[in-house]
Amino acid sequence: MTNRLFLTAAATVFAVAGLLGAAAPATPVGTKGAAGAGDPLLPLSGDGGLHVRHYALQLAYQPKTQHLDGSAVLSATATQDLSGFDLDLSGLDVHRVTVDGQVVAFDRAGPKLEITLDRPVTDGSDFTVAVDYGGTPHPVVDADGTSDGWTALPGDQGAFVAGEPQGAMTWFPCDGHPTDKSTYDVTVTVPQGYTAVSNGVLRTQHTAAGRSTFRWHESAPMAAYLATASVGRFDVREYWSRRLPVYTAVDPAEKADADGVLDQLPAVISWESSLFGPYPFDSAGAIVVHDKAIGYALETQTRPLYDEAPDLDTLVHETAHQWFGDSVTITQWKDIWLNEGFATYAEWMWDAAHGGASPHARLAQLYARPATDQLWSYPPGDPGQLARLFGVPSYARGAMALQELREAVGDQAFFGILKRWTAEHRYGHGTTAQFAALSASVSGKNLDPLFATWLYSAGKPTKM
Repeated sequence: MTNRLFLTAAATVFAVAGLLGAAAPATPVGTKGAAGAGDPLLPLSGDGGLHVRHYALQLAYQPKTQHLDGSAVLSATATQDLSGFDLDLSGLDVHRVTVDGQVVAFDRAGPKLEITLDRPVTDGSDFTVAVDYGGTPHPVVDADGTSDGWTALPGDQGAFVAGEPQGAMTWFPCDGHPTDKSTYDVTVTVPQGYTAVSNGVLRTQHTAAGRSTFRWHESAPMAAYLATASVGRFDVREYWSRRLPVYTAVDPAEKADADGVLDQLPAVISWESSLFGPYPFDSAGAIVVHDKAIGYALETQTRPLYDEAPDLDTLVHETAHQWFGDSVTITQWKDIWLNEGFATYAEWMWDAAHGGASPHARLAQLYARPATDQLWSYPPGDPGQLARLFGVPSYARGAMALQELREAVGDQAFFGILKRWTAEHRYGHGTTAQFAALSASVSGKNLDPLFATWLYSAGKPTKM
């Protein structure tokens, strides 16, 4: 991302009658899954007791009235014996919930959809949840005053759908913490003349009776916050680049400024692939809307979102996130520097490779800032508060830590670390501790003091 910023336990015991005088095994006792993933910064985000393997979303959106109708089918696996579970869902009305085709009871508690099962689902069992819902979606306001989620654009332009860190729940029921990654099918129907853009590959599109339907498929695991279903009257361009399908959707008001930058996307992907390893997904592209009031871009998987025509550094930043954040995903929000520091450092390297200042010079320039500067306001490895998540240290000081690492271990080891990180954690998760351990293993050096200083020490380090 660029420039921004939920136990009640219920137990049901079932007794199984004896058969032919012999006692049958008791049905497993289920408990309700935890109401959140327990993240230190967003403890109620996400849901316990289940893993969602796949989302099949069918949506219909009317930009003029801002009304959304949705049907979500979640293919899930129980991670404990379950008597019930929660899903993240904010603001929208729920009409019906079924589990394996049977209607079940549900309730709403804040941004939670609380589902009660008639009988437990056993640990390790697969089951299907279907939710019919609708209403007018609204974004959520985060602790730093910014908003994320389904954001209607002015007039009847459409919608900017960006979910970091908690906005996915504003438009579909989900397990909304980054620890749960899933594949997706997203089908969106909009009035003729609008285009609906989501993640992955566009499987089909058709128009009939004044309505256009777009069916998208994301085959790689994806955290819910990286999903999108943005709608607009876009200028669409589709082409192939080195056997990779590229799909860009640009608001006509931004086209003149966006085209020249987006034309460089294949070159950016190629360059970053040479540093970070093979591009991790089966499609690429961009979505550009026309609303500077949004104030940020987001690395939605395979197809980043921009609130206006991006400059080249922003394109490099969001594209780098496809490796750092999208393919390799954090397990706690406090590790956000693993996303933002890496993407910022990609900008530094791109600029250096194209006639700009070296990363060492960027490091020195930033280090020269006084101790009172916001750069030193918190350690990037532990923001401490949600309001700080997308502050300057997560980006710039995170990038500084990487340059310090590079200078400590040398280029060969440094770029070996980056490629092993993206390869060993591809489509999975990574933590700061794992990155530090990998760095030490590859380099053969004791790097504990470096990471302690640049990621976890408060204030400005005494020396660069």
